[in-house]
Amino acid sequence: MAELEAEHGEQGTRRRWTLLTPLRHRALALLVAGQTVSSMGDGLYAVALPWYVLAHHGGSLVLATVLAAYGVPRAVLIPVGGTLSDRLSPWSTMVGADVTRAVAVGALAGFAFAGRAEIGFLLPIAVLLGAGQGLFMPSSQAIVPALVPVEDLQPANALVTLGNELASMFGPLAGGVVVATVGADVGFAIDAGSFLVSVATLLAIGVGRRAMADGAPAAAPGSEEAALEAASPAPTAPGSMLGVLRHSAVFRVVLMITVAANLCVGGMLQVALPVLVRTRFHGGAGGFGFVVAMFSVGAVVGAVAAGSAKAPARPALVLSATVGAGLAVLAVLPYLGALWGAALAFGVTGLALSFGNLVSITAFQRWAPPHLLGRIMGLLLLASVGVFPISVLLGGLIVHGLGPAVAFPIAAAGGVTVILLGLTSPTWREFSVA
Repeated sequence: MAELEAEHGEQGTRRRWTLLTPLRHRALALLVAGQTVSSMGDGLYAVALPWYVLAHHGGSLVLATVLAAYGVPRAVLIPVGGTLSDRLSPWSTMVGADVTRAVAVGALAGFAFAGRAEIGFLLPIAVLLGAGQGLFMPSSQAIVPALVPVEDLQPANALVTLGNELASMFGPLAGGVVVATVGADVGFAIDAGSFLVSVATLLAIGVGRRAMADGAPAAAPGSEEAALEAASPAPTAPGSMLGVLRHSAVFRVVLMITVAANLCVGGMLQVALPVLVRTRFHGGAGGFGFVVAMFSVGAVVGAVAAGSAKAPARPALVLSATVGAGLAVLAVLPYLGALWGAALAFGVTGLALSFGNLVSITAFQRWAPPHLLGRIMGLLLLASVGVFPISVLLGGLIVHGLGPAVAFPIAAAGGVTVILLGLTSPTWREFSVA
């Protein structure tokens, strides 16, 4: 009886905090389904692209150039995506970005079927895909608060993350099977179809919104249509991103922690870890893949744990503790003496970072002024994605000069130092959105 009362919003009833609770909201269920399918397609693409380039007269230089053509516009356009999310709406920006990517990957599939791997075809397609991803990412986080009530926000974020993490685990496996059996061209076609699935789910979410735009009566309070309407605030709303950056110590600290954590993890994952696995643990590509996969396993566990937990009263302390713990585990990873120990440590790190990230995202979705939500999410994403090239470069320099094992405690110490500096701010320690 108490559970039914909680579902009907009766006051004074203790709510059940379960991971699957937000799926009762049709719009959120559609979003999770569409994004999971799209992420599966991305995982398949991640296998098909390098195999296709390398197998059709494209060497490592061509592959690196194509990947750079994807990564640069993705990072540059993340802030633009946040601005479009606020000025238009998260829904409109996501639909436009997914349509663009579906067309781009569809064109790539056509070129692949024709057996043409010239860089003149690949580069503009990679630019379009990277641009679409950059525009899409802030809106994909800004739309979630419009689809569920605030008490369901953390498990809703966890469900979206869980779908993406599971797709990241199984998408490349599916990609390997598809490319090996029927070819990369079919893989590209499937990826294009996955974007169309995402578009279809977004259109299903936005049916009521489009009806209102055509002059239909206003949506009933509490409906999904009303939530989507609220996601497109008036452009005259007060406040600015410059004001947030100048006057919010909380936001400056979380940006600092985000940058520090990603500076540490990126270089260790892409440079120090494979060298460590190869030289100290004497593992091959399979061993490296096993260690990396354990990070995703830990991230899935972290998402489930965050989605099943109540949003903490002091999210800053939880974020600091979880990220700090994850970095501390990384510091000892090289000294555990065996490949399985490194994999277990990396899994614990994935769990800690996933849990802390979900707590942080939920807190700032609730904290952000609605008319700035897309830009705030975009800046947080840029702090994460934008430092990757620097992280890899620093990781390479440290590994080259000091060896792979030393890189882990050095990077972890830097990240933990930034976290401790952040905790010296009373405003950050006491940050609450309750």
